[in-house]
Amino acid sequence: MPRQFRCAPAVAVGAAALLALSACSGGGGGAADDAGVGPVNEGKLTIATGEPAYAPWVIDDAPESGEGFEAAVAYAVAEELGFAKDDVEWVRTSFDAAIAPGPKDFDLNIQQFSVSEERERAVDFSAPYYETTQAVVAAGGTDAAKATSIADLKDAALGVASGTTSLTVAEEVIAPTTDLQVFNSVDDAVAALQNGTIDALVTDLPGAFYVRDAQLDDGVIVGQLDSAEGGDEFAFVLPKDSSLTDDVSDAVEALRENGTLDDLAAEWIADQGAPVLE
Repeated sequence: MPRQFRCAPAVAVGAAALLALSACSGGGGGAADDAGVGPVNEGKLTIATGEPAYAPWVIDDAPESGEGFEAAVAYAVAEELGFAKDDVEWVRTSFDAAIAPGPKDFDLNIQQFSVSEERERAVDFSAPYYETTQAVVAAGGTDAAKATSIADLKDAALGVASGTTSLTVAEEVIAPTTDLQVFNSVDDAVAALQNGTIDALVTDLPGAFYVRDAQLDDGVIVGQLDSAEGGDEFAFVLPKDSSLTDDVSDAVEALRENGTLDDLAAEWIADQGAPVLE
């Protein structure tokens, strides 16, 4: 049975009754009690994601299928919380609306949110469920696109955006035989890929999927780079002072400890076209 959350007792008459009714209604505010902001819909877990939601995070823009890394993580957390799959309801929000101050129409939101102090003033974050890695994206038809190992990339013309972790990781892990070409932004590096100035670029994995799927006609994710250099940590967003925040964090940590998060990352990221290069 899912955890149950109780609204404050309603006073039977007058304005107090209206206030109690409002406190128990959905519409983004949820119920509020001494434990914090309660669920949007009693007995259900309302989870939000972006519109559209892209692979590998959600497959075919259908989070209810449970296919894709974030969709699968969401259902795994729901199960840890005691919710059956049929008790999970999906809604859509923009990225910016999810982290803005104010009432929410979701209990959890999952769409590659990284934690920052500024965002924490407006919303709650769970424990992180994923730490980004760096990846190599190549233009189709190049030798780099056919690479299956680090050694295969050493002679490629590689580009990176300036001031990023990507530059450090590319130098340390790939150690190319020619100097890295450094661009002002990832978009500039993508333009260089498109015109053939470089064979491949190194960027964070979420960005690599976006470059491949949305910016290149024939792009290939060659693979991930294994590095101790930390990337962004992704976490669930919850309404500020949510009564679920601690429970969701505990659920995420349980999934980390029992290996579920690693298994889901292997299934929905590495096995979907982003192997770790050796």
